[in-house]
Amino acid sequence: MTSNERREARYQRRKAARQAKRSAFTAPHDNIERVADLNNLHRACRKAQSGVLWKTSVQRYCMNEFKNIMQARRDILSGKDVRKGFIHFSVFERGKRREIRSVHMAERVPQRALCQAVLIPTFSHSLIKENGACLKGRGVQYQRDLLKSHIMEHYRAYGTRGYVLLFDFSGFFDSILHEPIRSMHKRYLTDARLVEFSMRFYDAFGQRGLGLGSECSQIGAVAYPDALDHFIKEKLGIRAYGRYMDDGYLIDESREYLEDCLACIREVAASLGLTLSPKKTQIVRFKDGFRFLKSRYQITDSGRIIVTPWRVSITRMRRKLKKFKGFVDAGEMAYKDALGAYLSWRGSILKQNAHRTAREMDKVFCGLFGKWPYTRKEMKKYGLFDFG
Repeated sequence: MTSNERREARYQRRKAARQAKRSAFTAPHDNIERVADLNNLHRACRKAQSGVLWKTSVQRYCMNEFKNIMQARRDILSGKDVRKGFIHFSVFERGKRREIRSVHMAERVPQRALCQAVLIPTFSHSLIKENGACLKGRGVQYQRDLLKSHIMEHYRAYGTRGYVLLFDFSGFFDSILHEPIRSMHKRYLTDARLVEFSMRFYDAFGQRGLGLGSECSQIGAVAYPDALDHFIKEKLGIRAYGRYMDDGYLIDESREYLEDCLACIREVAASLGLTLSPKKTQIVRFKDGFRFLKSRYQITDSGRIIVTPWRVSITRMRRKLKKFKGFVDAGEMAYKDALGAYLSWRGSILKQNAHRTAREMDKVFCGLFGKWPYTRKEMKKYGLFDFG
């Protein structure tokens, strides 16, 4: 046996071992019966109605839940198309118009059953820990904490020397190709009925792209650039790397190496049909600080990490409070809803170095709505923090 033959034999053995390990993990989830299980459909229905039970259509579906999930089970097992079309509406987020295509309750339940029973446990097995979007135990705060640990790790090795590469995909959801998603399903799932059932939800958005408002779209978008994540971590050898949906960062001592990394990232992204935003993709000096996920990160010479909210978000919240005041006075919005929206925003900035900002925004709230609704004892009880 020649050296090339021995090398090929070793490669085939390792490939077979990886495939056996993958099959052993995915086997419990690789069955259409798991999606159609009544207990699974019941749990999916309970989760799907959370937060939207005030809608008449959701109430009608839940009033006859057992009948509806039995019909869903029959449709899934018989291969019938369970898609019901979309409910189209637009939202404006930070001045940007976003088209939402929400699915009907009769379709949302099978989708959630598919995601919870098959897609999430299957696809999340290969995702790197630095991919922090849309998974249980992860989220924006998880990604921010991970970035802080990467900043501190870089500081211990190089001080304030180094650079940060920030990148963002242009039109991320609209650029996603369906064929790589189908290949990803076939890589982990052997049940042909399960693959076709899943792909119908992606193909409902047309030849290319995914829509906002579908849980399958969220899971597919999270896992879609997985090859890029592994390329950056394993081939480029970047330890300080993280990605939250379409936003990512790389930290390294050498600007030249980050420029080479950027060229490689463009090439890999192009193979996936993705393009980098020329406006948001840039290399900045580590010591100058940078913005990621609407927060500003700065590190001092002593190693202290200062995280502050983006100034635009503070201005936007101040304007929102004034609009909330008008809605409350006109009877179009309940006071408790306005208070809940403000406390949610307040809680997010208190996880950053923004206590002074929270104090000033409390004054704005009190000036608009009158007396602050909580005593100092209640603020301590609810973890709202009293600033005197």
